[in-house]
Amino acid sequence: MNFIELKSGQSLENVKIEVFKQDKKSLKHIYLIAGVHGDEVEGVFVLKNIFHWLKETNEVDLPLVVIPVLNVDGFRVSSRGNSHGVDLNRNLPADNWINQCEKAKYNPGQSPLSEPENIFLVRLMEKYAPGIIISIHSWKPMLNYNGDCLDVAEYLHQFNHYEVVDSVGYETPGSLGEYAPKHYNAPVLTFEMPRISDQLSLKEIWAENEEGMKSLLKSNVLKRFI
Repeated sequence: MNFIELKSGQSLENVKIEVFKQDKKSLKHIYLIAGVHGDEVEGVFVLKNIFHWLKETNEVDLPLVVIPVLNVDGFRVSSRGNSHGVDLNRNLPADNWINQCEKAKYNPGQSPLSEPENIFLVRLMEKYAPGIIISIHSWKPMLNYNGDCLDVAEYLHQFNHYEVVDSVGYETPGSLGEYAPKHYNAPVLTFEMPRISDQLSLKEIWAENEEGMKSLLKSNVLKRFI
């Protein structure tokens, strides 16, 4: 696939936020995003490998937008939040955004869309409308779908056997999953990887997701979103 690098965003510390788009026009786009939380290296590693494969293969023909790492400042220091300590997945202008949080790690910011990383993301989605967003995280293995993408979750489940859920078990105000389905009619699949441990390496996490991700991108499953 041929990708072009779009105009980058800038983090709080003026670090470049890279974004790449397949070189084809489309009304709707399929977003692949990792590194919303900077301490979730597993998702970043998986997307890095997927993106490398996409650039080498001719088997995929989808209007993709790829953000390898959204929270570049947090990623550099292995921090969930950005340089303001804000959780970018609680800072989007969803209808249910609130300025309170039970734990500091869920800090939503002073106001919705107060953080430059999310301003960049929203402007990008305004220009290149999302049809579906696959946001790759790491916590415990699950496929959390918001909006009409149960079929995508179930497709991946056939390969990695991660639990398919419509909720992570607690409220996520200001998250991408709360924001995009209502504002862009774009479902969000929050693809949670397991965390690395003494028993599980990054390469092993990639190995258990490689076949499913590649198969999904080569299949017709995602074409209804464009």
